[in-house]
Amino acid sequence: MKLMYFNDYRLGVLKGDHVVDVSSVVQSIPHTGPGDLMNGLIARWADYRGAIEQAVAAAPGVPLSQVTLRPPLPKPVNIECMAVNYMEDGTRTEPAPINAFHKSPGCIIGPGGTLVLPDIPASVFEGEAELALVIGKPASHVPAERAMEYVFGYMNFIDGSARGVVPSNNVFYQMKSRATFAPIGPFLVTADEVPDPQKLQVRLWVNGELKQHFNTDDMAHKIARCIEWVSSIHDLEPGDIIATGTNHRGLSAIQDNDTVELECEGMGRLSIKVRDDLKRTWARETRLEREQKGLEGLTPQLTGKYAKAR
Repeated sequence: MKLMYFNDYRLGVLKGDHVVDVSSVVQSIPHTGPGDLMNGLIARWADYRGAIEQAVAAAPGVPLSQVTLRPPLPKPVNIECMAVNYMEDGTRTEPAPINAFHKSPGCIIGPGGTLVLPDIPASVFEGEAELALVIGKPASHVPAERAMEYVFGYMNFIDGSARGVVPSNNVFYQMKSRATFAPIGPFLVTADEVPDPQKLQVRLWVNGELKQHFNTDDMAHKIARCIEWVSSIHDLEPGDIIATGTNHRGLSAIQDNDTVELECEGMGRLSIKVRDDLKRTWARETRLEREQKGLEGLTPQLTGKYAKAR
C-alpha cells in the first residue's frame, strides 16, 4: 500500500493513478495533528489495515494529478542517516566503519517543496539520493536476524548537505540539519510491496539530467545491520526514519532554480525545487567526472558570495 498526505493533510492511499481519501477511517487514532496521526497509524497498522483496504476498494478516488502532495511522514521523533554506507561501485576495498548522524525532524519537506540554500560559506551544496526505511514498532537492541520485522515501509529521501562548513570538528550538525534539508515522499510504501529492499535501483536527476544511478545491493552495511546498530544506541519509535546512505560518485552541486528528482524503485518520484537567494553557481560535474579528469577535491564555487573566499 502507498500511503500519502494531500491537500490540507488528508490521509490518502494510491489506487492506480488516483488517490482515495481514507481520513475518516483513522479518526479514532489519538492525535493532535497529521504527524501524530501517521505515527499512530503505523503503530496500530494491524488494527486499521483491513478497514483502509475496504475503503480503498469501495471508492474511485480523485486523480493524483489534481491534488497537492504533502510529506507522508511530517513528524518523526528521530531521523537517523547512515554515513559512508556504500562500497561506491567496488572502489572501496572494505566497508567504512558503521556510522550515522542525527538529522532534525524539522528539516522535512514534501513533494513540490523547496530546498533552500542558506547564506553560509559552504564549499558546495549537494542533494544525496537515498532509500529510507520507516520503523513500524518500538525498537531497542534489535538483533540483525529480527531487524526486518521492525520495518513498516520505505520511501525516497534526499539528504541535503552543505559541504565544507567550518569549524571542521563541528561538521555533521551544521552540514545536515539545515531547514528544508530532508525532502521525503511522495509516498510511504508498506514493506509488503518491496520484495527485496537490497535490490532496488536508485536514480536522481538534476534538471532532467541523470546524475546518480546505483543499486541498494552496493550498500556496505545492510538494512538489518543498520537497524541493529542504531537501536543499540537509542530506542526507535513507530514512524522514525533511517536513511540508508548514498553512492557518492554521482553527486553534483545543486543551485538556484534547480529541479531535483529522486526515484528509488517502486517508491514513486519525488520532485523538489532548489532556491538560493545569493544566486551562487558551481560547475555541473559529478564527483566521478572530476575524478576521471584527474581533479581533486569538491567542485569549486564559480560565482557569487563566498566564491573568492573558497
